[in-house]
Amino acid sequence: MDDEDLDEVLSIETSSSPSPWSRKMFVEELRNPFAHCFVIREKGIQRDSIIGFICFRNIGEESELHNIVVDPEHRQLGIGKRLMQFYIDFCQHMQIRTLHLEVNSSNSSAIHLYQLFSYRPVGVRKKFYQGKFDALHMVKNI
Repeated sequence: MDDEDLDEVLSIETSSSPSPWSRKMFVEELRNPFAHCFVIREKGIQRDSIIGFICFRNIGEESELHNIVVDPEHRQLGIGKRLMQFYIDFCQHMQIRTLHLEVNSSNSSAIHLYQLFSYRPVGVRKKFYQGKFDALHMVKNI
């Protein structure tokens, strides 16, 4: 992901998240030396379109998944799984041992995706999202 991708990324983000990241948040993430952000594209006739993205940070032997989104029109096609597998492979190559994430406890489809990749719940942050929804902290060891 780079600055030129942000209009498409923001369009996907705002159509998918009840508390979307702002442009400033993405720009800061792109400038963070520990952060990694990638997009997945669909080939088009005139140009390729971004259909999903993933952002995470690696520090030492740990990684934290910060954001993963698939365009609503492209869900249920395995794109989220492809992004997750890319993330895990990337981290294994970087010799990361532990993967962390937090997910809205009411987001059953995301929790199911993470469980497919052997994430396990280890804690809860009460009312973390918008002061209403709990965040489920999940971990995977690789």
